[in-house]
Amino acid sequence: MALLLVPGYMLDDTLWDDMRERLAPFGPLTHADLRHDSTLEAMARRALASAPPSFTLIGFSMGGYVAREIVRQAPERVRALVLIATSTRPDSPALRQSKGSVAKAAPSVSFSGLSRIAIASSLHPRERDNAALIERVRMMGVRLGGEAFRRQSMLERPGDLHLLDRIRCPTLVVAAGHDRLRSLEESQELHAGIAGSEFAAIEDSGHMIPIEAPQALLDVIVPWLEPVTRV
Repeated sequence: MALLLVPGYMLDDTLWDDMRERLAPFGPLTHADLRHDSTLEAMARRALASAPPSFTLIGFSMGGYVAREIVRQAPERVRALVLIATSTRPDSPALRQSKGSVAKAAPSVSFSGLSRIAIASSLHPRERDNAALIERVRMMGVRLGGEAFRRQSMLERPGDLHLLDRIRCPTLVVAAGHDRLRSLEESQELHAGIAGSEFAAIEDSGHMIPIEAPQALLDVIVPWLEPVTRV
């Protein structure tokens, strides 16, 4: 068995660094590369092309949209699914307007990562002055670069509530108690829409659960994975 990990918007595989040791017993960790494509479908195809024949799938935030598209394209390959701090809702009008601004920006404009203010606003209130944590997130974006920023910023997320009944594998939905980007209600919509899914909330975390509260997240994921990956 293997794990396929799908990061969120302008995040790379170092998102999972604090979780690797406890996830390792579930098989080799493989990573979806979301740098090169501008649609969910293409991102999913690229991930599947380099993924093992069967795997457990973990998607965070934007990666949750990609993970669900992976399930739709290759349901027979996905043993189990974990969706973290994500949503089934389409882009809001404000987000679509923001994407339009990115699309109009000159490609030559240098990219220095996501703004520290934007990153801080996604974190738990106690972490909003955590310079090291903010810089860790910013540097992921720097490594991905400006072209990935343009592609991911313009990515269309049309919403897939009407498609959730296609997910038949064991599924765990995880939310954060202090998430200002993806509400508890959005996670509960996912849970309600995926038959037989389980739900957990990490109360003392903001949106960036894998780096804000990795051990609490693992305390939820690991016991859930143990029986479903033995089936």
